[in-house]
Amino acid sequence: MAKNKWFSFIVVIIALLILNTASHYFFHRFDFTADKRFTLSEKTKALLSNNQKPVTITVFLDGQLPPALKRLQVGVKDLLADYKAYANAEIKLNYVDPLAGLTAAEQDTVIYNMAQDGIEATRTALKTESGTTEKIIVPAAVIEADGKQMPVKLLQNFNVAGGYEENINRSIENLEYIFTSSLKKVLNGYNPRIGFTESNGELTDLQLEDARVTLANNYIVGRVDLNTITKEGLDKLNMMIIAKPKKPFSETEKYKINYFVMNGGRVLWSIDQNNAALENLRTQNGQLATAMDLNLDDMLFMYGARVNYNIIADPANNAEIPVSTGAVGAQSQMQLYPWIYYPILLPDTAQTVVKKIDGIKSEFPSTVDTIGVKGVSKSYILATSPYNKVYNLPKPFSLQMVAAQLDPREFQSTPQNVGLILEGSFPSVFAGRPLPQGISQPFTTVLSSKPAKMIVIGDGDIFKNQVSEKDGSAFPLGFDRFSQRTFGNKALLLNIVDYFTDDDNLISLRNKEVKIRLLDKARIKLEKGKWQFINVAAPLLLLIFFAIFQHYYRKYKYAK
Repeated sequence: MAKNKWFSFIVVIIALLILNTASHYFFHRFDFTADKRFTLSEKTKALLSNNQKPVTITVFLDGQLPPALKRLQVGVKDLLADYKAYANAEIKLNYVDPLAGLTAAEQDTVIYNMAQDGIEATRTALKTESGTTEKIIVPAAVIEADGKQMPVKLLQNFNVAGGYEENINRSIENLEYIFTSSLKKVLNGYNPRIGFTESNGELTDLQLEDARVTLANNYIVGRVDLNTITKEGLDKLNMMIIAKPKKPFSETEKYKINYFVMNGGRVLWSIDQNNAALENLRTQNGQLATAMDLNLDDMLFMYGARVNYNIIADPANNAEIPVSTGAVGAQSQMQLYPWIYYPILLPDTAQTVVKKIDGIKSEFPSTVDTIGVKGVSKSYILATSPYNKVYNLPKPFSLQMVAAQLDPREFQSTPQNVGLILEGSFPSVFAGRPLPQGISQPFTTVLSSKPAKMIVIGDGDIFKNQVSEKDGSAFPLGFDRFSQRTFGNKALLLNIVDYFTDDDNLISLRNKEVKIRLLDKARIKLEKGKWQFINVAAPLLLLIFFAIFQHYYRKYKYAK
């Protein structure tokens, strides 16, 4: 009997030694959650295992936080622990509160210096024993490697219908994508070149300031004059953005765009097919909106898209505009009114490039249709609500229309598509055609492009930031200074750029979903007393039960 016990003991010890030794050579982490929230994607694992450079990640979301932000903090720590476990090279993790113990003046200095590096602070309400106080937190991190660093924004905007908890949850779902994509950029040192065209009356530098400054953190951003850029200049470009042109494109300019596409370039078309503008309504007491002649219809048709000559009205989901309602003394009184010609576009949640972003503010948008082109796949990414009406041009407008009584029956419709993504091998627009004026030698003779991507949006104002009337400074892209709302326009631009410039398609990591399992607050309030009694009484009853059981068991055992 004793020999069997010793044999079993020795077997257990040997098994533990073998298991411990094997664990040094074979690594695996088990995730038993239904939504696999602790499982890294294969793309992330490959990036971590192939990296040979030491990495330092500093997380500023630390210290005393509200419960919801604590969930985000725990999500960050869990994710980065997995990064450290799977990494081939050393990953050093630092968690700090950069504002802890500082005076108000010192905090302002730190916040300003961090903002210069792209790290944003925000205010949040914090419950304490003495009540609720306001605290400044820094929901961000910085990744450093090989002498380079990149800021990482951890918190999504709090401006969606889902509310505070939904935004925290979306931020947690987005963590792997933002950390992996940022880490890849730091390690690879690849900075794609993005060019905003400027030769046809496109949006100005001031109207594009926030878009350009935001993109400049991770990309090389500049303006492109299609009249002067050379073939060599186009070869260096990775992405072209055509934002609200107002003048017709010449055949020479179109030839250069076509060459860029044939070379596998990415193009973002954000164009107006009408000349309607709110500024005209204020200064001219009305406007007859007419069609724009951009000389792009044949080109887009060949690529598989058509931006129609119309304007969409959506009374169910739209932005507001300020309208003067008179004056008190010398001060003009302004009031916000819904403007049905500024629809809030809804992203198609099935499309990765627009998944998990807020509604997109548009201004006098037009519908976009697809054209059948062999070798080109098409998917709609932005649409209006089902309650809309499409007006063909020309159409008169005036500010008095904000007070018009609408007949709901006129707006019973289906969602109107405003954004379209095209992918594949595009046919050459200039195949079999003579060279345009100014092109002495053909840039290329291919009949179809390398794999390329395009997005066509029937609104030129999507990526335009508002400008302060006081000092001429630019507001953040997507922020409406009148209603103080922030829309998803900036997130849309960043997603598109990531999608266009990242051949590894890391944006697919945004498909991860973490289910919110929150307690039912109404049920908690209704059953509060019952559960308090159970939590207090149940342990005592169990303790008494086991004491009685042990007493009678010992009595029975020794009575024998």
